Amino acid sequence: MNHGSSAQATQADSAKPAPSPAGAMLAFAPFAAFVLVEKLLGPLAGLAAGALVSIALLLRERLLGVREVNILEAGSALMFSGLTVLAWTGDAAGWTLWTVRLWVDSGLLLLVLFSIAIRRPFTLQHARRQVSAEIAARPAFLRANTLLSGVWALAFAVLVAMDALMVLRPQTPASIAVALTVAALLAAFKFTTSFAARRQAAARGATEEGHGA
Repeated sequence: MNHGSSAQATQADSAKPAPSPAGAMLAFAPFAAFVLVEKLLGPLAGLAAGALVSIALLLRERLLGVREVNILEAGSALMFSGLTVLAWTGDAAGWTLWTVRLWVDSGLLLLVLFSIAIRRPFTLQHARRQVSAEIAARPAFLRANTLLSGVWALAFAVLVAMDALMVLRPQTPASIAVALTVAALLAAFKFTTSFAARRQAAARGATEEGHGA
C-alpha cells in the first residue's frame, strides 16, 4: 500500500505542470527597454527607460493586489534608478556602451543568482499564479523553477563575459559579442519553452491515465 502511494506521488510530481515562461519573461522588460532605448538615444536614456519600466512593473503588481515583492523586478528598479542617478550626476561621458552593459548585465546576473540562493528563483512568483496551492507547495515545483532560473543565469553569465571582453579588449569585433549574446539568450528561451511543453504534456498524460483508471 505504501509502495503504491509512493509511486503515485512520484508520478504526480513528475507530471505536474511546469511554469509558463510568459509571466517570468515580463520581468526582463526593463532590460529590453534599456537595450532598445540605449541603441537609439544613448546609455543615459537607456538606463532611465529601464528604471521607468521597472517602476511601472512594480506599480502593476501592486494594482493587481500582489503583496509578495518580486526580487528581480524590485532589484531591477533599484539598479536602474541608481545607475541613472550616477550617470546623470557623474561623468557619464566616460561611460562606454559596453561599460554600461557590463554594469547592467552583471546586476541582472547577481539578482538571478541571489533569488536562487534564497530559494525564491525569479520564475517562482509568476509560476505560482498558474497552478494550485497544492502543486506550488511541492518540492519538485521549486526544483523546476530553480532549474529554469539556473539556465537563465548561465545565459546571463555569457552576456557578462561578452561585455567584459569588449571592455578589456575593445578591438574585438562587436559582431562576436552580439552573436554569442543572442545565441545564449535564444538557447535559454528555447530550453524554457521546451521544458514547459514537456511538463505540460506529461501532466495531460497523467490526467488522462488517471481518468482511464
